[in-house]
Amino acid sequence: MTPFKDLEKPVSFKYNGRTYTWGLKNQFVLFAGPDIIEDEGMVLEVGKEIKRVTEELNIPWILKCSYDKANRQSATSFRGPGVEAALKSLEKIKTALDVPLITDVHETTQVEPMSRVADVIQIPAFLSRQTDLLVAAAQTGKVIHIKKGQFLAPWDMKSIAKKAVNAGNSNILLCERGTTFGYNRLINDMTGLVEMRDLGFPVIMDCTHSTQLPGATGESSGGRAHMVPVLARAAMAVGVDGIFLETHPNPDAALCDGPTSLPLKDLSGLLKNLKAIMATHQSSYE
Repeated sequence: MTPFKDLEKPVSFKYNGRTYTWGLKNQFVLFAGPDIIEDEGMVLEVGKEIKRVTEELNIPWILKCSYDKANRQSATSFRGPGVEAALKSLEKIKTALDVPLITDVHETTQVEPMSRVADVIQIPAFLSRQTDLLVAAAQTGKVIHIKKGQFLAPWDMKSIAKKAVNAGNSNILLCERGTTFGYNRLINDMTGLVEMRDLGFPVIMDCTHSTQLPGATGESSGGRAHMVPVLARAAMAVGVDGIFLETHPNPDAALCDGPTSLPLKDLSGLLKNLKAIMATHQSSYE
């Protein structure tokens, strides 16, 4: 038997007549896209390829894209276009691709404007204990994707999720993105995926940020993008409800998080691997 069974209350939302659901056996949803809006053309290029691949493989896909990277190693690092410009760009991109969107918020003042365009609101890992931010996001009624802080144990997410539930929103996804292990290093405990799922919420695996080497280059964070497929396959073997990853046509030229981004050309092969692993749950463990 797989460790993950249907949740008593799966999380779902509708977009243009399509339903996206987390918490069911033998099904996963993909969050994927570039780290940040470098320009609209690049996001559309990446989005069109992800759409082609996911439609071919029948994998539900939600576009991932940020607009303001407030948590940077250096004050001179690229941060993105900001809220106002992003609202216009993201709405245009969503419409062109006909796809729902996940994006993150860093301050309570960003929640209301971004809820106009985002279908899933993300709470960054470093802000996962910020009560006011969690409550503001929950009060939008949108699905809330909460990344586990690198400094937290899996079971610590119970009280964090409770903040959103107490604000009237139980549409919560919990995300694993690595745990601090000494200086400049993150590791993943796959048993933590089960621990978080046992809290009663769907669990997502962030396969790209988990490979980050925080602050390792001095002026920016490094990464081990070649480990992204390893973590994705391991998480799918456990039976997660979703995979989160960032991808770029040329990671070496990416303006943000290139060292952790999956090359776009490798996405199709990885997703085929993940589908095959998911199929073993159906054939071998039931």
